Amino acid sequence: MTSSLLWAVDVYGRVYSLSTAGGRWERSKDKVLELKKLGAVKQCCWGIGCDNQLYLNVNPSDVAIRFQEETYENQRWNPLEGFTDTLLPTDRWPWTDEAGLNPQPLHSFQLPSESWEWEGDWFVHDETCGRPSTGTGGWEYAVDFPTSFSKEKKWNSCVRRRRWLRNRRYKAFGFWSKIPLDRGRPPPQPFIDISCGGHLMGNNSEKRLYLWAVSQQGRVWFRSGIEHLKPEGCHWEEMAGPGEVAQVSCGPGDLLWAVLWDGQLLVRRGISSERPKGSSWTVVEPPKKNLGAAHVSVGMYVVWAVTKDNKVWFRRGVNSHNPCGSGWINISGEMLMVSVGPNDQVWGVGSEDRTIYFRQGVTASQVTGSGWTPVLAQWDSSRPPDGQPSHDFSGEMTDSSQGSVLGLADSPAGPESPPPKATIPKITSDSFISALVSDRECTIKPAGGAPPATLPTDALPEEGASTGDEEVPLTPSEAPSPKTPGVDPWSNVDLEEEAKGRRPAGPEGAAPQQASVATFPLDLPEGEERPPWAWVSGGGCVLTSDTRIGWLESPEDKTSSLPLSMTPAHATAEKKKEATDELTFEKSVSVTKGQLRWWRDWLPHQWEHAGLALEQAQSEPTRREDFLYLYYTENNEKKFLCIPISEVTALVPKFKESLYCFAVYTAERTRQRWPLLLSTHTQQDLQQWLSLLGESCCLSRGIVGRPSEQALWAVTSKGDIMVHEPPPSLEAPTPNPACDNMFWYQVPGHLHTVECNSLAVVWGIGYDGTAWVYTGHGEASAEDSKDQQHLQVDVRSMFIYENQRWNPVTGYTDKGLPLDRHMWSDVSGLRECTKASTKPPSPQWTWVTDWAIDYSAPEGADKEGWQYAADFTAAYNGNKTLKDFVRRRRWVRKCKIELTSPWVEVPPIPLSDITILPCLAKSSMEQVPLWAISERGDVLCRLGVTRDNPAGNSWLHVGTDQPFRSISIGGGHQVWAIARDNSVFYRGSVSAQNPAGDCWYHIPSPPKQDLKQLSVGRTSVYAVDMNGNLWYRQGVTPSYPQGTVWELISNNVSKVTVGPLDQVWIIAERVPGCPSEGAGVVCHRAGVQPMLPKGQSWEFGIGGWQHLSVRGNSQEPPRAPARSPQPPRAQKQQTVPKFLEGLLRQKNDLRCPERSPIRRIMSQLK
Repeated sequence: MTSSLLWAVDVYGRVYSLSTAGGRWERSKDKVLELKKLGAVKQCCWGIGCDNQLYLNVNPSDVAIRFQEETYENQRWNPLEGFTDTLLPTDRWPWTDEAGLNPQPLHSFQLPSESWEWEGDWFVHDETCGRPSTGTGGWEYAVDFPTSFSKEKKWNSCVRRRRWLRNRRYKAFGFWSKIPLDRGRPPPQPFIDISCGGHLMGNNSEKRLYLWAVSQQGRVWFRSGIEHLKPEGCHWEEMAGPGEVAQVSCGPGDLLWAVLWDGQLLVRRGISSERPKGSSWTVVEPPKKNLGAAHVSVGMYVVWAVTKDNKVWFRRGVNSHNPCGSGWINISGEMLMVSVGPNDQVWGVGSEDRTIYFRQGVTASQVTGSGWTPVLAQWDSSRPPDGQPSHDFSGEMTDSSQGSVLGLADSPAGPESPPPKATIPKITSDSFISALVSDRECTIKPAGGAPPATLPTDALPEEGASTGDEEVPLTPSEAPSPKTPGVDPWSNVDLEEEAKGRRPAGPEGAAPQQASVATFPLDLPEGEERPPWAWVSGGGCVLTSDTRIGWLESPEDKTSSLPLSMTPAHATAEKKKEATDELTFEKSVSVTKGQLRWWRDWLPHQWEHAGLALEQAQSEPTRREDFLYLYYTENNEKKFLCIPISEVTALVPKFKESLYCFAVYTAERTRQRWPLLLSTHTQQDLQQWLSLLGESCCLSRGIVGRPSEQALWAVTSKGDIMVHEPPPSLEAPTPNPACDNMFWYQVPGHLHTVECNSLAVVWGIGYDGTAWVYTGHGEASAEDSKDQQHLQVDVRSMFIYENQRWNPVTGYTDKGLPLDRHMWSDVSGLRECTKASTKPPSPQWTWVTDWAIDYSAPEGADKEGWQYAADFTAAYNGNKTLKDFVRRRRWVRKCKIELTSPWVEVPPIPLSDITILPCLAKSSMEQVPLWAISERGDVLCRLGVTRDNPAGNSWLHVGTDQPFRSISIGGGHQVWAIARDNSVFYRGSVSAQNPAGDCWYHIPSPPKQDLKQLSVGRTSVYAVDMNGNLWYRQGVTPSYPQGTVWELISNNVSKVTVGPLDQVWIIAERVPGCPSEGAGVVCHRAGVQPMLPKGQSWEFGIGGWQHLSVRGNSQEPPRAPARSPQPPRAQKQQTVPKFLEGLLRQKNDLRCPERSPIRRIMSQLK
């Protein structure tokens, strides 16, 4: 890597540079010029002098900077003189540019500045050798000037021209040169701040540099035309702003920020390579409203700021699509200013010790770094001869150099040199006095070891001071305070005054000169004492995360041994604080970026290239503030979407158009039924993003380790396992949290069905019927976690249907009617599914067989696998009749998935359904009842299932007279089941002592309905029939557990699950009002109470779920606070309002009929 420079200015105005390849500070060659501020890039450095003028230092390079000036000599043919420079009145000038629009005589060309020199004289351009032509003389001929020219002279060539060239070379490499004023333009006001950048903006090969400056009146100026051949630029242009600007910062890209005098921040919008000046300003609030910003620095993708109390802040969410960012985060340390480099590396000047610091650990992902480390570079080894003060400064008072900061120059050599004149330091920051007072002894020490000088009391600015010649030593307490309230840290402070009544100063008892402010000894000792720094610019210092720089590696006994959040000025105070307080938590921001494709939200829906960024911020040890950004371009305008991670409710893998996709759900997008759909390039990228986003979502909600015992378990339509941690108020009557706000996170594994209870017993069934038991994940050590990971294999069958219609001529054929379904479709016939277009459920699945006819269709099939019906929408059977005009047959192909998960296989019987007793969390059971149904329809009871042994020991077969389909056990050991012939049964006498029960009792099904699945809670029984209707069993009591009658609750239901508190959840087939929403919508029955077990209404949640189990959530909802005790009767009577006395009287009359008015009237009539 080539070396680059770090630029800095001390409080005396001296400019230093530090190379990444070296280890010493090198002072600028121009030791007279003194600067206030710098703005550097890799190829050059700009600065503002004490005269508020602009200076430029171009770094030395092996490639010379040469610019070629050109002008054209024009002539017209004359019958008398031939070609001559006497032109017609309507012709162009004799010397012009190529277009002939501007006159350009040779004497009009001048050097732009003193930094340029001519290389030779003017010569005629010759394309062959670049020297004056001896043949044609370089002339080009044409009929007239506006037409095209050629080298060949013709009979009708009436005009001619030739090109004159002269080269000028830039000679001021490595020196500071003053930028001249624009010719023909009003000069801008004196500058107080400057910033350069924009050289990495755009994708064009030709990179340009743009310069922004701020004048003393708070106006922003833009300098254009800066390029390699024109390092000084062309001209200034004023940019209107909403207020008076104090400081500006331009990044290497398209970011530009500014600070107003009132502490507010400005952001320039619309900056691009085509519009480098931008379009508008946007106001951004400072980190602290009561304390504005003092300084801002912009990088490629980051923004750092310093408030007026010297606190450092980092702006989150900054990007070219979102230049304003999203929020502030406080960074440890106190700095006077910061500077951001081209790779977003950060430098700063400490507010107390004036040391230059570097932010360690800054990478493309860890954008805030880990802490501050001081720059410990050595000084230039060149020293003056013996007898001369070191480091170019002495303690004597000298003449002020033009445009200097402190007004100090080298002392004249020789003993007979005239005594120097007194000067007063001049600076541009309010920290000068504090730096001198804290680092120097507050006395005037002439050269030669003279006694400390004192100031006469008449020179002190205090009121009531004595006017005599009494001399008073200057003490630090009499110096102005370095932090004066109301003074901005960038304001100019001019302390120079005309010395009145000067007396000649001599080495022997000479009286000191009168001055309002004293100067201090500036000679640095041999121990290389570092001067206080005032400014640093890292815009030209290119560092990467793997770059090792010697002067950034602190020894162990230096400040690096302290916590990185401390600065040397705070070391003493922090060491005392460590005895009683804990160390300050280091706040950090990390960013992960990637390029994905996004399914566009608006019409026409299509895939768009977009950038994705996950910004993770940890402001407190237990608090995270993460954001997900999506950057895209619409109509050549950069836009973005911002989603707080705390609002993400689910991350679901998807399979769309054979792409690796995943959906990001939020509460709002769940209600709109339109998740954020993203696609990655590879399966590995998909897993990495899902893992990263999932971890961020869990940490933002404080979810660590394995799922809790109260968790809700679910399986998506693709077989992914999802878990929700329910809050205690999930089942509260009112207010009830919205179902679409539930956060679901993924657990490793792949299943078809999952069941759980509140004793941490979780079982699942794969697509191939294999039983699996959950062993836990995420909370053990690395070795234990490795032991908990097992190989999980699942095989799934994919089905498609071949459809045919009967034709009187050809018989059954694949030529259907125009309104018929596709000849190759799914079971519903709505979607076309051919052998070639049918893919596995996700890229993780692989085919293990080829397509084959399935003869085991549920409705039966003939010897060729065909099923017949009168029409495609009618019922099918395996026998052909005269009324069957259509037929279909099912094709099957198997695919397999292999993955590592915390699930252990329970051999050897394949299962089709499973149920676990939904007990309370505090229940103490020796064994957990678990029932299942095998693929053949046998009813099984698992023995030995406990909290410590969730897999159990063995199966106990329960006798039945027919195969069963579904089974469920309730909180009171009541077991319900559905046979394959749709009969409903209840198992009697099941208890902890008799886990298998005694006999089956037949329960009538709902009228004309066939049930397919049921779920039993503590006292409630719900079932779903073949048509998607949800039924509730009335009259279920402990004394009569079979109930009395079925009651219809709802329709469009595919599955139901009832919890230990009789809470009811379902998987709905669709959402009302959203026809495009697919099946598998999670719905919660609201208003379920002991006195209202059927609930009141449905709450709709996320879609795409296949199975749900809430049988582990036994958390009682929080109860309403108890009412206050009844007041005494006498007091109660006093508090009864008068308008209620009549109601109470009527109530008493009803209790005592003889006292009622109607009774009295009837008695009178009698």
